[in-house]
Amino acid sequence: MAALLQRLTGAVQRRWRSYLGGAAARSMTLSLRRIYIVPSYTGLQCALLLLVMLVGALNYNLGLGYALTFLLASCMLADMVATARNLAGLQLLPQATTPVFAGETAFFPIQLTPAARRQHYAIWLGFQGDGAPRQHCDVGTTGSTSLRLSAATTTRGWQPAARIRLVTRFPLGLFRAWSYWQPVQQVLVYPAPESPAAPLPQQSSDGDGPSRHDSAGQEHYAGVRNYQPGDSPRQLAWRQIARHAASDTAPLLSKHLSGGAAGWLVFDLAALPAELSLDQQLARLCAWVLAAEAAALPYRLRLGDLDIGPDSDDGKHAEHRQQAACLRALALYGKEPAL
Repeated sequence: MAALLQRLTGAVQRRWRSYLGGAAARSMTLSLRRIYIVPSYTGLQCALLLLVMLVGALNYNLGLGYALTFLLASCMLADMVATARNLAGLQLLPQATTPVFAGETAFFPIQLTPAARRQHYAIWLGFQGDGAPRQHCDVGTTGSTSLRLSAATTTRGWQPAARIRLVTRFPLGLFRAWSYWQPVQQVLVYPAPESPAAPLPQQSSDGDGPSRHDSAGQEHYAGVRNYQPGDSPRQLAWRQIARHAASDTAPLLSKHLSGGAAGWLVFDLAALPAELSLDQQLARLCAWVLAAEAAALPYRLRLGDLDIGPDSDDGKHAEHRQQAACLRALALYGKEPAL
């Protein structure tokens, strides 16, 4: 009986949340049917004052008292309409998110576009579960407005955005209007890297590594060094150059190739100690990927049947693509597909 009651309660709650926020949507334009409005505490005080004024005018039969009471009541009703229209017509559109590591703060960018030839003032936004909205903006004074809502992250994988609540009391604060929106938006959360990280495994030289041949024979990647006249443009270390691009004295770096058997680091999930949990294993692999990228060492990641090796493209963004692919694979390993 208790289980049945719990299921019915959950169904009612889901139905109520669906009624308030509507179905998840990539964009939404607020209509008057989606806006809820109630008097604020100040509005209730104002209504009580008008009631007292009306009783006094009736008791003493004051014509000017009637006029003043109904004039203030009409102003109050006009404020109710203006408050609701301050939200009506506002268009909401989610923007692309940036991946973060578990434990960091994720940001959900939102773009707000005003209705045609209108402006929206004193709009407060926030996730419904966070209590009172904390983000404030005016929309329409300079065209579209963008802001970011923050949320804490705890586990790896896709984290969807929670329901967003919009609140306004503009212009007089006598009424409080609000609406809900459930955006189709999510952020990718990478596993938190192991700290302190375990030492990197030994380089593999099983013949699968990348090889380079020139007049000096077979060579393999051994780090970076300052650019020397005569170095090939294909030998430039684009990732390290980009890191110092903001400096006026940024060095020009080249990849250093040394003789010997070619090899790279192999980060294999199956080779990790069995006593580690899956999340601990992924955290160690994540730390190794970041360490190899920081040291500009060639590596490959193996997660079961998935094998992510160095990109064959010699472009300056190739290594960044490999790191992004590895972190994404670690975040989604064993998880459900994205929305």
